[in-house]
Amino acid sequence: MTEVFLTLQDAAFAWPDGQRVFSHIDIQLDRCHTGLVGRNGAGKSVLGRVLAGELEPTQGRCLRTGRIAYVAQQVACPAGATVASIAGVQPILDALNRIEAGEVRAHDFETVGDRWDIRQRLPAWLDAHGLGHLAPDRPAAGLSGGELTRIALAGAWLAEPDMLVLDEPTNHLDRSCREALLERLRAWPKGLLVISHDRELLQPMQRILELSATGLRDYGGGYDFYAHSKMEEQDRARQELGHRKAEQRRGEAAIRQTLENQGRRQSRATRAGRDANQAAILLGRRKQQSQVSTGKRQREQDMRREELARNVRNAALQVADDAGIALLAPAVSGAPRRKAATLDQVRLPFGAGGPGPLDLTIGGCQRIGVTGSNGSGKSTLLKVAAGRLAPASGQCEVHVPVAFLDQQLEMLDPGQSPLQHLLAANPSATEAAMRTRLAQLALPGDSALKAVSRLSGGERLKAALACALYGEAPAELLVLDEPTNHLDLQSLEALEQVLLHYRGALVVASHDRVFLDRVALDYRLEVEGDGIRLLPW
Repeated sequence: MTEVFLTLQDAAFAWPDGQRVFSHIDIQLDRCHTGLVGRNGAGKSVLGRVLAGELEPTQGRCLRTGRIAYVAQQVACPAGATVASIAGVQPILDALNRIEAGEVRAHDFETVGDRWDIRQRLPAWLDAHGLGHLAPDRPAAGLSGGELTRIALAGAWLAEPDMLVLDEPTNHLDRSCREALLERLRAWPKGLLVISHDRELLQPMQRILELSATGLRDYGGGYDFYAHSKMEEQDRARQELGHRKAEQRRGEAAIRQTLENQGRRQSRATRAGRDANQAAILLGRRKQQSQVSTGKRQREQDMRREELARNVRNAALQVADDAGIALLAPAVSGAPRRKAATLDQVRLPFGAGGPGPLDLTIGGCQRIGVTGSNGSGKSTLLKVAAGRLAPASGQCEVHVPVAFLDQQLEMLDPGQSPLQHLLAANPSATEAAMRTRLAQLALPGDSALKAVSRLSGGERLKAALACALYGEAPAELLVLDEPTNHLDLQSLEALEQVLLHYRGALVVASHDRVFLDRVALDYRLEVEGDGIRLLPW
């Protein structure tokens, strides 16, 4: 019999203000490697925290057996945190210290359990994850997001859990660290739930779950199987919606015909009564009977109308969640005929990128992917190429309007809304037109009016893209630094489509190989410690 580690029974979760995140979730997780996908804001991370025991469901039950290890999407680094506390073993080390000092608290012995050799095993695990240079007692402040994630992952493996729950574990990892994680997960013999938009990570999963406003759907197979099943499912849903709309039109026509026939019969009956010179009391009784009969038929027709409308609404719900995002790339006039930027004998500041100077001409339609390990200087190179940072030596000239979207999206004012940003970027446009653009990016209504500080990472990227593409002078050089980190799968595919249709110059840094393969790059700019090399893609 398969061993079950996590079970949700009719589980729901709502925040204290009453905002519902999800409801009526029933699921069992065992040794089957499972991926969890869904739109931004669907509640994936909350569901992961409920499963891991960080939150309790507000309704239903979550049953856990065995040891659960959880790594959050954003690894917290509180004041005073050390490498050991990020790895989750600081309480064990503290308990060991008290036991060795002569204290005999039962709780300390329970905390240590069978991990008496944790002082030796932690450095070994850190070294195995390429973090051997970090001492366990080193303060965690100042470490990069990638280093924090890798430390937390090392701690998860070290805990020897029965079930791993990992939320976006590849977001801050460079290519080599991603590959190491993928290899380790493929060999992991126990339970695994990965919350991710990383298609390379999702591909070897044995099962895909999708969380949406309509609940949790269970798909078999890896990402390709899920994507194919989803496409077929949506085709059927669109056909069903078309069928229900046609049914509604036929039903409305039948109701109208019934009403017309009924009206003609009533008119004939009224005329016949008058012509027959019937008594007034008899005419009144017949009129009353007719009104009762008419009211009954009207109620039946109203119920039929509501049934037809309800069928259309229910069918529409099955396609609305996957309706797609329209990122309309602007035409860039003259881009093929001119240079976008020129880097002449450029050396990067801060000692990044190695000793060799860089000579590079970015053509008006050239598409370059920037790759390299964390800390190699990719972000610095992008800032120099976009004209946002002066090189240590040499010259960089940007010849066209440029948009630089860094990882923190600092171009956005946290206190302003996406609509305010877009109107500022295109003051001649109407508010209605800009609202439409934002709605096409899945930023409708309230989202378009929220302060940027209250938006998700994916929503902020969409707002920044809107300013770059729909400004009064659309960007002819688009420079993107890790744009996929906060996007759900649907938004990621939409971004790929807009970049495929974008006719300006594109320079994009990403560790997501699938994404880079899908945006039709011409060259790879490889940034490593021994220099910067331009290679064919």
